[in-house]
Amino acid sequence: MSSLNPVLAALGTVILGKPEQLKLALSCLIARGHLLIEDLPGMGKTTLAEALARVLGLSYQRIQFTSDMLPADIIGVSIFNPQTQVFDFRQGPVFTQVLLADEINRTTPKTQSALLEAMEEHQVTADGVTRKLPQPFFVIATQNPSTQMGTFPLPESQLDRFLMRIQLGYPDVRAERELLMGGDRRRWLEGLRPLASVQQLDAWQQAVGKVHVSDAVLDYVQRLVTHTRTAQGFQHGLSPRGALALLRAARAWAFVSGRDHLIPEDVQAVLPAVAEHRLRGGLEDHGRTHSLTAQLLKAVDVIG
Repeated sequence: MSSLNPVLAALGTVILGKPEQLKLALSCLIARGHLLIEDLPGMGKTTLAEALARVLGLSYQRIQFTSDMLPADIIGVSIFNPQTQVFDFRQGPVFTQVLLADEINRTTPKTQSALLEAMEEHQVTADGVTRKLPQPFFVIATQNPSTQMGTFPLPESQLDRFLMRIQLGYPDVRAERELLMGGDRRRWLEGLRPLASVQQLDAWQQAVGKVHVSDAVLDYVQRLVTHTRTAQGFQHGLSPRGALALLRAARAWAFVSGRDHLIPEDVQAVLPAVAEHRLRGGLEDHGRTHSLTAQLLKAVDVIG
Protein backbone atom coordinates (compact mmCIF):
# COMPACT_ATOMS: atom_id res chain seq x y z
CA MET A 1 0.00 0.00 0.00
CA SER A 2 1.15 3.55 -0.78
CA SER A 3 2.37 5.48 2.24
CA LEU A 4 0.82 8.85 2.94
CA ASN A 5 3.32 9.64 5.70
CA PRO A 6 5.16 12.26 3.57
CA VAL A 7 1.85 14.09 3.02
CA LEU A 8 1.06 14.07 6.74
CA ALA A 9 4.59 15.17 7.58
CA ALA A 10 4.37 18.12 5.18
CA LEU A 11 1.02 19.18 6.64
CA GLY A 12 2.54 18.93 10.10
CA THR A 13 5.13 21.59 9.26
CA VAL A 14 2.30 24.12 8.86
CA ILE A 15 -0.33 22.92 11.35
CA LEU A 16 1.70 22.21 14.48
CA GLY A 17 0.82 19.69 17.18
CA LYS A 18 -2.37 18.37 15.55
CA PRO A 19 -1.46 14.96 14.05
CA GLU A 20 -4.86 13.36 14.73
CA GLN A 21 -6.80 16.23 13.14
CA LEU A 22 -4.50 16.19 10.10
CA LYS A 23 -4.98 12.46 9.70
CA LEU A 24 -8.76 12.86 9.96
CA ALA A 25 -8.76 15.62 7.34
CA LEU A 26 -6.67 13.54 4.94
CA SER A 27 -8.84 10.48 5.58
CA CYS A 28 -11.93 12.55 4.79
CA LEU A 29 -10.50 13.54 1.41
CA ILE A 30 -9.35 9.99 0.64
CA ALA A 31 -12.87 8.77 1.49
CA ARG A 32 -14.39 11.21 -1.06
CA GLY A 33 -16.19 13.08 1.71
CA HIS A 34 -16.45 16.70 2.79
CA LEU A 35 -15.05 18.24 5.97
CA LEU A 36 -16.57 20.68 8.46
CA ILE A 37 -14.19 22.43 10.86
CA GLU A 38 -15.88 24.10 13.80
CA ASP A 39 -13.70 26.33 15.94
CA LEU A 40 -12.92 29.85 17.07
CA PRO A 41 -11.33 32.27 14.57
CA GLY A 42 -7.54 32.13 14.34
CA MET A 43 -7.10 28.40 14.99
CA GLY A 44 -5.64 27.54 11.58
CA LYS A 45 -8.74 26.35 9.74
CA THR A 46 -8.02 28.32 6.58
CA THR A 47 -4.34 27.36 6.67
CA LEU A 48 -5.22 23.66 6.86
CA ALA A 49 -7.48 23.90 3.81
CA GLU A 50 -4.88 25.61 1.65
CA ALA A 51 -2.11 23.30 2.89
CA LEU A 52 -4.09 20.23 1.83
CA ALA A 53 -4.63 21.67 -1.64
CA ARG A 54 -0.97 22.64 -2.04
CA VAL A 55 0.53 19.36 -0.86
CA LEU A 56 -1.76 17.34 -3.15
CA GLY A 57 -1.39 19.65 -6.16
CA LEU A 58 -5.09 20.54 -6.36
CA SER A 59 -6.74 23.77 -7.49
CA TYR A 60 -8.04 25.86 -4.62
CA GLN A 61 -10.67 28.56 -4.12
CA ARG A 62 -11.85 30.33 -0.97
CA ILE A 63 -15.29 31.85 -0.40
CA GLN A 64 -15.75 34.20 2.54
CA PHE A 65 -19.40 33.79 3.49
CA THR A 66 -21.32 36.87 4.60
CA SER A 67 -24.94 37.58 5.43
CA ASP A 68 -25.60 39.36 2.11
CA MET A 69 -24.19 36.61 -0.12
CA LEU A 70 -26.34 35.11 -2.88
CA PRO A 71 -26.26 31.59 -4.41
CA ALA A 72 -24.97 33.09 -7.68
CA ASP A 73 -21.88 34.27 -5.80
CA ILE A 74 -21.02 30.59 -5.33
CA ILE A 75 -22.30 28.89 -8.48
CA GLY A 76 -21.82 31.62 -11.07
CA VAL A 77 -24.01 33.85 -13.20
CA SER A 78 -25.05 34.23 -16.84
CA ILE A 79 -24.16 37.59 -18.38
CA PHE A 80 -25.55 38.84 -21.69
CA ASN A 81 -22.90 39.24 -24.38
CA PRO A 82 -24.01 42.01 -26.78
CA GLN A 83 -21.55 40.88 -29.44
CA THR A 84 -22.85 37.30 -29.68
CA GLN A 85 -26.40 38.13 -28.51
CA VAL A 86 -26.31 35.17 -26.11
CA PHE A 87 -25.81 34.73 -22.39
CA ASP A 88 -22.34 33.59 -21.33
CA PHE A 89 -21.98 31.66 -18.08
CA ARG A 90 -19.31 32.98 -15.74
CA GLN A 91 -18.22 30.18 -13.44
CA GLY A 92 -18.30 30.84 -9.72
CA PRO A 93 -15.62 29.76 -7.23
CA VAL A 94 -17.34 26.39 -6.74
CA PHE A 95 -15.61 25.22 -9.93
CA THR A 96 -12.44 24.05 -8.23
CA GLN A 97 -11.01 20.89 -6.69
CA VAL A 98 -10.69 22.13 -3.10
CA LEU A 99 -13.27 24.70 -2.01
CA LEU A 100 -12.91 26.48 1.32
CA ALA A 101 -16.35 27.67 2.44
CA ASP A 102 -15.10 30.01 5.14
CA GLU A 103 -17.49 30.81 8.00
CA ILE A 104 -20.35 29.06 6.21
CA ASN A 105 -22.75 29.72 9.08
CA ARG A 106 -22.47 33.48 8.63
CA THR A 107 -24.66 33.35 5.52
CA THR A 108 -28.39 32.66 5.18
CA PRO A 109 -29.84 29.15 4.75
CA LYS A 110 -30.77 29.97 1.12
CA THR A 111 -27.14 30.57 0.24
CA GLN A 112 -25.95 27.63 2.34
CA SER A 113 -28.26 25.36 0.33
CA ALA A 114 -26.52 26.40 -2.89
CA LEU A 115 -23.75 23.99 -1.92
CA LEU A 116 -26.03 20.98 -1.37
CA GLU A 117 -26.19 19.83 -5.00
CA ALA A 118 -22.48 20.46 -5.47
CA MET A 119 -21.53 18.43 -2.39
CA GLU A 120 -23.89 15.53 -3.10
CA GLU A 121 -23.84 15.27 -6.89
CA HIS A 122 -20.54 16.99 -7.77
CA GLN A 123 -22.46 19.20 -10.18
CA VAL A 124 -24.39 22.48 -10.17
CA THR A 125 -27.46 23.61 -12.06
CA ALA A 126 -27.84 27.22 -13.20
CA ASP A 127 -30.37 28.59 -15.71
CA GLY A 128 -31.62 25.05 -16.34
CA VAL A 129 -28.19 23.77 -17.37
CA THR A 130 -26.30 21.18 -15.31
CA ARG A 131 -22.53 21.56 -15.20
CA LYS A 132 -20.08 19.02 -13.82
CA LEU A 133 -17.52 20.10 -11.23
CA PRO A 134 -13.80 19.27 -11.41
CA GLN A 135 -12.62 15.99 -9.93
CA PRO A 136 -11.82 15.48 -7.19
CA PHE A 137 -14.21 17.94 -5.53
CA PHE A 138 -13.59 18.46 -1.82
CA VAL A 139 -15.40 21.02 0.33
CA ILE A 140 -13.82 22.19 3.56
CA ALA A 141 -16.29 24.39 5.40
CA THR A 142 -15.49 26.30 8.55
CA GLN A 143 -17.99 27.59 11.04
CA ASN A 144 -17.75 29.66 14.17
CA PRO A 145 -19.47 28.50 17.37
CA SER A 146 -23.22 29.22 17.25
CA THR A 147 -22.86 31.33 20.41
CA GLN A 148 -21.10 34.02 18.38
CA MET A 149 -23.16 36.86 16.92
CA GLY A 150 -24.31 36.84 13.31
CA THR A 151 -24.42 33.07 12.79
CA PHE A 152 -27.10 30.91 11.14
CA PRO A 153 -27.08 27.30 12.40
CA LEU A 154 -26.56 24.71 9.68
CA PRO A 155 -29.70 22.57 9.20
CA GLU A 156 -29.49 18.82 9.65
CA SER A 157 -29.71 18.21 5.89
CA GLN A 158 -26.60 20.34 5.37
CA LEU A 159 -24.70 18.85 8.31
CA ASP A 160 -25.33 15.36 6.98
CA ARG A 161 -23.48 16.23 3.75
CA PHE A 162 -20.24 16.47 5.71
CA LEU A 163 -18.54 13.14 6.21
CA MET A 164 -16.63 14.51 9.21
CA ARG A 165 -16.69 17.42 11.62
CA ILE A 166 -13.53 18.20 13.55
CA GLN A 167 -12.12 20.88 15.83
CA LEU A 168 -8.49 21.99 15.82
CA GLY A 169 -8.48 23.55 19.28
CA TYR A 170 -5.70 25.45 20.99
CA PRO A 171 -2.12 24.21 20.44
CA ASP A 172 -0.25 22.69 23.34
CA VAL A 173 2.55 24.66 25.02
CA ARG A 174 5.32 23.10 22.98
CA ALA A 175 3.58 23.59 19.63
CA GLU A 176 2.62 27.16 20.47
CA ARG A 177 6.20 27.97 21.45
CA GLU A 178 7.40 26.63 18.09
CA LEU A 179 4.65 28.62 16.41
CA LEU A 180 5.73 31.83 18.14
CA MET A 181 9.39 31.28 17.36
CA GLY A 182 8.78 30.24 13.76
CA GLY A 183 6.98 33.39 12.64
CA ASP A 184 4.25 33.67 10.03
CA ARG A 185 2.97 30.25 8.94
CA ARG A 186 2.01 31.73 5.56
CA ARG A 187 5.70 31.64 4.70
CA TRP A 188 5.83 27.94 5.52
CA LEU A 189 2.61 27.39 3.60
CA GLU A 190 4.03 28.95 0.44
CA GLY A 191 6.97 26.57 0.69
CA LEU A 192 4.81 23.44 0.38
CA ARG A 193 5.28 21.49 -2.82
CA PRO A 194 2.92 18.90 -4.38
CA LEU A 195 3.69 15.38 -3.18
CA ALA A 196 1.02 13.61 -5.24
CA SER A 197 -0.82 13.93 -8.54
CA VAL A 198 -4.54 13.85 -9.25
CA GLN A 199 -4.05 10.35 -10.65
CA GLN A 200 -2.30 9.22 -7.47
CA LEU A 201 -5.09 10.68 -5.33
CA ASP A 202 -7.70 8.90 -7.45
CA ALA A 203 -5.81 5.62 -6.99
CA TRP A 204 -5.79 6.15 -3.21
CA GLN A 205 -9.51 6.88 -3.22
CA GLN A 206 -10.24 3.73 -5.19
CA ALA A 207 -8.04 1.67 -2.86
CA VAL A 208 -10.14 2.73 0.14
CA GLY A 209 -13.06 0.73 -1.22
CA LYS A 210 -10.86 -2.37 -1.32
CA VAL A 211 -9.95 -2.25 2.38
CA HIS A 212 -11.19 -5.57 3.77
CA VAL A 213 -13.94 -5.54 6.39
CA SER A 214 -14.50 -8.74 8.35
CA ASP A 215 -17.90 -9.90 9.57
CA ALA A 216 -16.79 -9.29 13.17
CA VAL A 217 -16.01 -5.62 12.49
CA LEU A 218 -19.24 -5.21 10.55
CA ASP A 219 -21.11 -6.64 13.54
CA TYR A 220 -19.40 -4.05 15.76
CA VAL A 221 -20.40 -1.21 13.44
CA GLN A 222 -23.99 -2.40 13.38
CA ARG A 223 -24.12 -2.66 17.18
CA LEU A 224 -22.89 0.93 17.46
CA VAL A 225 -25.48 2.16 14.98
CA THR A 226 -28.31 0.19 16.58
CA HIS A 227 -27.44 1.55 20.03
CA THR A 228 -27.90 5.13 18.82
CA ARG A 229 -31.40 4.23 17.63
CA THR A 230 -32.59 2.34 20.71
CA ALA A 231 -30.79 3.70 23.78
CA GLN A 232 -31.95 6.62 25.90
CA GLY A 233 -30.09 9.91 25.50
CA PHE A 234 -30.14 9.87 21.70
CA GLN A 235 -32.96 11.92 20.23
CA HIS A 236 -32.11 10.74 16.71
CA GLY A 237 -30.00 7.72 15.84
CA LEU A 238 -27.61 7.32 12.96
CA SER A 239 -29.35 6.94 9.60
CA PRO A 240 -28.32 4.31 7.03
CA ARG A 241 -26.33 7.06 5.29
CA GLY A 242 -24.63 7.80 8.59
CA ALA A 243 -23.76 4.12 9.00
CA LEU A 244 -22.27 4.02 5.51
CA ALA A 245 -20.31 7.19 6.28
CA LEU A 246 -18.88 5.59 9.41
CA LEU A 247 -17.70 2.53 7.52
CA ARG A 248 -16.25 4.59 4.64
CA ALA A 249 -14.37 6.89 7.00
CA ALA A 250 -13.01 3.95 9.01
CA ARG A 251 -11.74 2.31 5.82
CA ALA A 252 -10.00 5.54 4.82
CA TRP A 253 -8.40 5.83 8.28
CA ALA A 254 -7.13 2.25 7.98
CA PHE A 255 -5.70 3.01 4.52
CA VAL A 256 -3.96 6.18 5.72
CA SER A 257 -2.59 4.07 8.59
CA GLY A 258 -1.03 1.73 6.05
CA ARG A 259 -3.33 -1.28 6.44
CA ASP A 260 -5.51 -3.13 3.92
CA HIS A 261 -8.00 -4.38 6.49
CA LEU A 262 -10.27 -2.78 9.07
CA ILE A 263 -9.90 -3.22 12.84
CA PRO A 264 -12.22 -1.94 15.61
CA GLU A 265 -9.71 0.78 16.53
CA ASP A 266 -10.24 2.34 13.09
CA VAL A 267 -13.97 2.64 13.75
CA GLN A 268 -13.33 4.10 17.19
CA ALA A 269 -10.84 6.63 15.81
CA VAL A 270 -13.28 8.18 13.33
CA LEU A 271 -16.53 7.74 15.28
CA PRO A 272 -16.52 11.18 17.02
CA ALA A 273 -15.76 13.04 13.78
CA VAL A 274 -18.38 11.11 11.79
CA ALA A 275 -21.20 10.73 14.31
CA GLU A 276 -21.24 13.71 16.71
CA HIS A 277 -22.81 16.15 14.24
CA ARG A 278 -25.37 13.55 13.17
CA LEU A 279 -26.59 12.66 16.67
CA ARG A 280 -28.92 14.62 18.87
CA GLY A 281 -29.00 14.13 22.64
CA GLY A 282 -30.61 15.74 25.62
CA LEU A 283 -27.78 15.61 28.16
CA GLU A 284 -26.43 19.09 28.78
CA ASP A 285 -24.22 20.59 31.45
CA HIS A 286 -24.17 24.39 31.67
CA GLY A 287 -24.93 24.67 27.95
CA ARG A 288 -22.35 22.15 26.80
CA THR A 289 -23.52 18.89 25.28
CA HIS A 290 -21.82 15.78 26.58
CA SER A 291 -19.95 13.68 24.07
CA LEU A 292 -22.51 11.20 22.84
CA THR A 293 -19.88 9.14 21.06
CA ALA A 294 -17.89 8.74 24.28
CA GLN A 295 -20.99 7.28 25.90
CA LEU A 296 -21.54 5.12 22.83
CA LEU A 297 -18.05 3.62 22.89
CA LYS A 298 -18.38 2.79 26.59
CA ALA A 299 -21.81 1.21 26.14
CA VAL A 300 -21.06 -1.04 23.16
CA ASP A 301 -18.54 -3.87 23.49
CA VAL A 302 -16.18 -4.65 20.64
CA ILE A 303 -17.08 -8.32 20.94
CA GLY A 304 -20.82 -8.91 20.93
